[in-house]
Amino acid sequence: MSSRKANPQDSMVSTWRQDQSQWSFWHWMIEILGLHLIDPKKEVPIFSKKDKIPAMREWTVHLWILLHAAIPLALHHVYTVYTGHNLNLLAAFALYSTFFKVNGIHEMHIMRRLGQVYGFLDGDKHARDEIPDVGVGKVIRELISTSTFRMIMSIFLTYQPNQTPTSLQWKWLPLEIGLYSITVDFWFYWYHRLMHSSGPLWKYHRRHHLTKHPNPLLSAYADHEQEFMDITGIPLLAYTTMKLAGLPMGFYEWWVCFQYIAFSEFIGHSGLRIHGGAPSTVNWLLEVFDAELVIEDHDLHHRYGWRKSHNYGKQTRLWDRIFGTCHERIESVKENVDYTNRVTMPLL
Repeated sequence: MSSRKANPQDSMVSTWRQDQSQWSFWHWMIEILGLHLIDPKKEVPIFSKKDKIPAMREWTVHLWILLHAAIPLALHHVYTVYTGHNLNLLAAFALYSTFFKVNGIHEMHIMRRLGQVYGFLDGDKHARDEIPDVGVGKVIRELISTSTFRMIMSIFLTYQPNQTPTSLQWKWLPLEIGLYSITVDFWFYWYHRLMHSSGPLWKYHRRHHLTKHPNPLLSAYADHEQEFMDITGIPLLAYTTMKLAGLPMGFYEWWVCFQYIAFSEFIGHSGLRIHGGAPSTVNWLLEVFDAELVIEDHDLHHRYGWRKSHNYGKQTRLWDRIFGTCHERIESVKENVDYTNRVTMPLL
């Protein structure tokens, strides 16, 4: 038996919701914003692995993402028309950073509602992990910093004060949405795979894998070094690749593309027992090669750790398929998907 003592910071015990007397500012922020995946006052249905799993109507997910991406674009456009001036860098950052956070909060609320109807993957064996007692402040601070610095990065790279939302090149947008997710995933795939195969890199990724049944807030439960690469390295490599390929990728195109990335990352950590997950304008093509990503793919990834994992992609399974790291699904296998029981993504 190993004599190594457990690190208290590795604890995933979560009891804080039961004792409000111990709450800090961070605990109350989660409560006030409603950032819980599970409502303890409502019963979550539990299904066996062989129960049919409902399929998401992907077009409703596209509609949700595009509508929520369009709101700040519309407000920005109204401002430029009314004043005759464009937003400066600071104002643009404030507008889009705010809506990035608001959209994430709204998505969390919707996932909680869906979970109360459709349950969660592996729910017959294990409930979804909650934010651990030792990590409440860290999780919320990381979510705030990640969403903030990603917007700073995008404004720095792509925002041009002489270009208004009317400069968005709609004819390129469907292609950019599809290719951006594939490009992001190529760079993320190798970075992620290296963290699982290299001891020196694994130590920065290990905390993220303390959760075996994650919820969306735990997508930010990671060390600073990993978050730095997620925030700066991967977006920079993906953006540079797209520009070198000759695609416009101005700020407004990037904003829409990034809403797809953020949606997929969040729902990919939800564990919702729904066949669907990462929407893409090229999913019709990815499905031909069995390379589209569903929620169960990343959920299965979290159940394994160092040198034992698979499903490294978070936007597609394309690179996992090409490089032989796909894992067979359990509940989302085609013969177990109920395509007559469709799930609609609620707009509100």
